[in-house]
Amino acid sequence: MGKKIVIALGGNALGNNLPEQMAAVKKTAKAIAELIENGHEVVLSHGNGPQVGMIQEAMGEYARLHDIPRIPLSVCVAMSQGYIGYDLQNALREELLFRGIHKPVSTVLTQVRVDPEDPAFQNPTKPIGHFMTREEADEMVAAKGWVVREDAGRGYRRVVASPRPVEIVEIETVKDLMNAGQVVVAAGGGGIPVIAEGLHLKGVPAVIDKDFASEKLAEMIDADCLIILTAVEKVAINFKKPDEKWLSELSVDEAAEYVKQGHFAPGSMLPKVQAAMAFAASKPGRYALITLLEKALDGVEGRTGTVIRT
Repeated sequence: MGKKIVIALGGNALGNNLPEQMAAVKKTAKAIAELIENGHEVVLSHGNGPQVGMIQEAMGEYARLHDIPRIPLSVCVAMSQGYIGYDLQNALREELLFRGIHKPVSTVLTQVRVDPEDPAFQNPTKPIGHFMTREEADEMVAAKGWVVREDAGRGYRRVVASPRPVEIVEIETVKDLMNAGQVVVAAGGGGIPVIAEGLHLKGVPAVIDKDFASEKLAEMIDADCLIILTAVEKVAINFKKPDEKWLSELSVDEAAEYVKQGHFAPGSMLPKVQAAMAFAASKPGRYALITLLEKALDGVEGRTGTVIRT
């Protein structure tokens, strides 16, 4: 029997620029179409780290040249959802038609409500945009007030707040499209971050982690499975050490212990494991899978990947 699945696409599924993205989504579409062809109901979400930084830089330069106010980061996230969703839905539509599957694909511009008191606003950690030298980073701090951090020895990047998602605002739209038999792309880039001010939803300068947003989306559509796609086939403890161990199945409690022991890198595997734990613990019978894009169907059928369940 087919499962209701939310798939969180990692950066490797999208590339770092438009030509790379257009090539990458064709490969991504094949893996997603394979799941649909095998009877599963799929909702897609995706990251936007390189893309939202690129859009903000372009919009910033336009604002400078034309002496107009800078475009808010929340608007740049919305732009990234449209730009990535356009490529994803076209590639998936084409792949489904190639397989003889007539199933519409839609992208929903998705707002995600966050808590204005979330401590993440006081401690920005989410990298966006391109890598900079120390000198370039210092210039941006002085000129634009950016917060920048050194990123794993690769250079410096701007960091912004990454609050936890509270609510997927357009969840009823997503459900209606699913009920109509469509494949939905939603909560792209973690969703457009907004806070509620009375009846008004106000954008805030943040990027929500796409793994946590995907987990919230999966909960709210009552999915059976959350698949978090990444650059490795399985989760490992003691990663890249002599006693490295690849894990096929974990309980939520075991995963929590490994998190406590510091086995998973912040900004990399840690949010994936935390999101997987949250989904698995949210309702009996739910589970999460962390694996490679091309191994998604094998993982759903129990042949590979790391499964996290209660």
